[in-house]
Amino acid sequence: VIHIATQTLILYQDKVEISRYNISTFKNGVGSQQDSGCTPVGRHIIAEKIGGDHPIDTVFVGRVATGERYTTALGAQHPERDWILSRILWLKGLEMGVNQGRNSQGGCDTYQRYIYIHGTPDSEPMGVPLSHGCIRMRNEDIVALYPQVKEGTPVTLIEA
Repeated sequence: VIHIATQTLILYQDKVEISRYNISTFKNGVGSQQDSGCTPVGRHIIAEKIGGDHPIDTVFVGRVATGERYTTALGAQHPERDWILSRILWLKGLEMGVNQGRNSQGGCDTYQRYIYIHGTPDSEPMGVPLSHGCIRMRNEDIVALYPQVKEGTPVTLIEA
């Protein structure tokens, strides 16, 4: 469960909390529309897991490892990049017209918007909404979370 108001991700097993992580969501607010830069709410699943066989700090572009490992120097060379590091959990919405397919305002599909839970540079603050719509985590946290979930794991994003 991702709590947007508190910027936390809580992993449950059999309704018992087993892990809690600080995260960073939307800089532009909550929403599902294509090109909004907002974080979608509602019921989702993990559609795809990417990066499990790569080292921590691996850089991904278009869900493909670039061969780079993130460093502060690399970040300084490319300040314009929105860094996707270490692991990717690609989300798929389950609610037609809310976070799947289209609605009266156009596309609102979490999967087609490429909304992920992913690692980010450790210099980026957690607990503060700064992402472009994705859910950012510390690299150590996403690496720890990754083996505890599988494709098809339910993910609920709530505002409260």
